[in-house]
Amino acid sequence: MTAILCEDLTKHYGTVVGLQSLDLSVPDGAVFGFLGPNGAGKTTTIKLLTGLSRPTSGRASVAGYDVTAGNAEMRARIGYLAEEPAFYGWMTGEEFLTFVGRLFGLRGGDLARRVREVLEVADLGPAARRRIGGYSRGMRQRLGIAHALINQPSVLLLDEPCSALDPMGRKEVLEVIEHLRGQTTVFMSTHILADVERVCDTVGIIDHGKIVAQASIEALRERYAVPVFVIEFEAAPEQMSVLANHLQRQPWVASAEASEGRLRLYARDLAYARQTLPPLVIASGMTLLHYELTAPSLEDVFVHLTSASALTSASALTSASSEMSDAAEARQ
Repeated sequence: MTAILCEDLTKHYGTVVGLQSLDLSVPDGAVFGFLGPNGAGKTTTIKLLTGLSRPTSGRASVAGYDVTAGNAEMRARIGYLAEEPAFYGWMTGEEFLTFVGRLFGLRGGDLARRVREVLEVADLGPAARRRIGGYSRGMRQRLGIAHALINQPSVLLLDEPCSALDPMGRKEVLEVIEHLRGQTTVFMSTHILADVERVCDTVGIIDHGKIVAQASIEALRERYAVPVFVIEFEAAPEQMSVLANHLQRQPWVASAEASEGRLRLYARDLAYARQTLPPLVIASGMTLLHYELTAPSLEDVFVHLTSASALTSASALTSASSEMSDAAEARQ
């Protein structure tokens, strides 16, 4: 069963493209990571999926409901955490969740029971009767997730849930998300790759308003990531730079980057690199401290895909600019 489905979903803000022909399918019960750099279109997508914004064209459905129709019943089936959630600081956590539960029609024992349940899920039981104004940033994010869960949603939409949190706050929020696995579909937008690798089953990568990949993390690694050699030396920066520049000119090298005694080399041909690189390292004359062929990371995939997307966008922009110039010259 599909929990979220987008077909040719597009959103323009005047002449600015926020989202371009988004096709996306999220299976029921998944923890889905919606990954992209700032400004890629993540928040625009979530606003469309929650019905807070209307698309320019295309369609989307969440929990089986068409979100473009302004369906109130659909809103009762989803939970939503904004990137910067707002609370009444004078309320306690328990009072706030009781207030939200009443908005969803919960009353009496059902309301009290549900408030206790979401407080437990968010690990806020001991702080339930403290004023929200005294909560840490991480506690407020967990309260936001509890608020989004009060109506037992089929789909939970989280917009940058770990943004601006310290390491402990991130850990606590990610633990809550892990706890929800199998209970509800979680759609989590973020630009933090480590968070996606930790909690997500599948991932969609968006850049410049377009989806550039969607698959499991392992499938993305196998399909897109190039082999990475990490080599550390005891050497001066000038020596490192000379070696990196020399390697960069080799046809079997995709890129070579030197920084603080460490060289990262991305190989186009792994078999050839295994044979050719060690003699070149020895010939450099520098003291070798560490030599390793690392497993491709999600970061490597992300950099590869978003760099390719940026180059495509720049090429399209250059082409469009050239066409406009040609047309202007023709008019003259």
